[in-house]
Amino acid sequence: MLTFRQKFVNFLKLLFPSTFIELGIFVFFLLVYGILGSYIALNFRIIFDSRIPWDAYFSFDNKAIIMTGGSFERHPLSYYFFNWMRDTVLLFTDGKTDVNFRLILAWLSNLTISLSLVQIYKYLNNIIRLPLLLSLLIVFFFSLFSTNILLSFTPETYTYTLFLLVLFNYYTAIKFNKNGKIAGSALVLAGVTIGGLTVTNIVKIFIPIIFENGLFKSWKKFGNAAFRVILACAVFVLLYLNRIDFKYQNILSKSGEQYEKFSNVKSTPIWDMIYSYFFGGNILFPSFFIREKHNMEGFYFKAIFMETYSTAFAYIFIGLVLGLVLWSYCKNFKNKLVQILMISFLVDITIHCIFRFGLHTSYIYGGHFIFIYPLLLGWLFFAYSNSPKTLSFLTMTTVVLTIYLLLNNYHRMIDFFEFLNTYYQ
Repeated sequence: MLTFRQKFVNFLKLLFPSTFIELGIFVFFLLVYGILGSYIALNFRIIFDSRIPWDAYFSFDNKAIIMTGGSFERHPLSYYFFNWMRDTVLLFTDGKTDVNFRLILAWLSNLTISLSLVQIYKYLNNIIRLPLLLSLLIVFFFSLFSTNILLSFTPETYTYTLFLLVLFNYYTAIKFNKNGKIAGSALVLAGVTIGGLTVTNIVKIFIPIIFENGLFKSWKKFGNAAFRVILACAVFVLLYLNRIDFKYQNILSKSGEQYEKFSNVKSTPIWDMIYSYFFGGNILFPSFFIREKHNMEGFYFKAIFMETYSTAFAYIFIGLVLGLVLWSYCKNFKNKLVQILMISFLVDITIHCIFRFGLHTSYIYGGHFIFIYPLLLGWLFFAYSNSPKTLSFLTMTTVVLTIYLLLNNYHRMIDFFEFLNTYYQ
């Protein structure tokens, strides 16, 4: 049996960089994202402006999330996390929401996204066991995704959800490789943190349970799994109800209002919103447009949003990435870890593409599923590890996609900075 000290050390190794390569990846992205976020925080007020509760850029709700944790029906327990975070940051800024407040918030986001990239590398290296250069290529490719760029300086629920979901999937893969099971304590912790930040994500922590060895062949194993699921749900529900003073009627009424508000936008063809916003906008920046908004209290401000794609190259790029993902899924169909990733992805596809919740701004939801792309790409490389020609083709394809992604997203970030220079100095 492991001692408490050994378990704690293993937990730290799971959470943080534990090798020189992992430390190098962490420091590199901490510096790159840090320069970006620091420049924005020091020179512009868009990360936090007390007059703007939501939508200043790409529909992120920075101020609302930082001050209240977001709406209780979608973010049931984030109130506690962001209260703690906000109050801690205010200790270092003498209670002021000034430039230092913005700077610390940006660095907390930077720290979280950099750790997420380390978790991606851990999965590629320790679970899939790809060669070092391939793992680094995929991590670099993933680091250029629009979601990672934006979340690296954005204090939002998505920022922390991305890290927690990647961490949970890595933990799950470790357990499955040892023919183990997801511990009840891990399910409870994941339910409170992942489900607490965004309620729909709690479904994802139960998906691996279905694939535990011998689950449907032994009543004992099935009963144990059921107990762990019920325990995690019970803890989550009790904390959720306590958060709203047990006024559970509000959950249904508020959820209905949110669905009506965010699922009936018809300004763009549905197929294009699915392709450009849900599948594409989280990876490859399209062009932007600007609208005038107001904060319901008389203050008007400019907000920037994403267009649908306007060039054939963008559609082709996303088509190629999706093609690689589907290729990987078909090639690794019998791999339970791949099934876990894809079923998790299908949860978001169902919510946003089928039920159309928030489809018109689904480019902001990438923190819930965007990590699926690099991991499935890693499994595709693994499937052809003994086929040099196919491996070379996949490597060259990924290199070309990476170059195009770098050039496109760099160009679009210049447009974003023009917006900041014009309206948010």
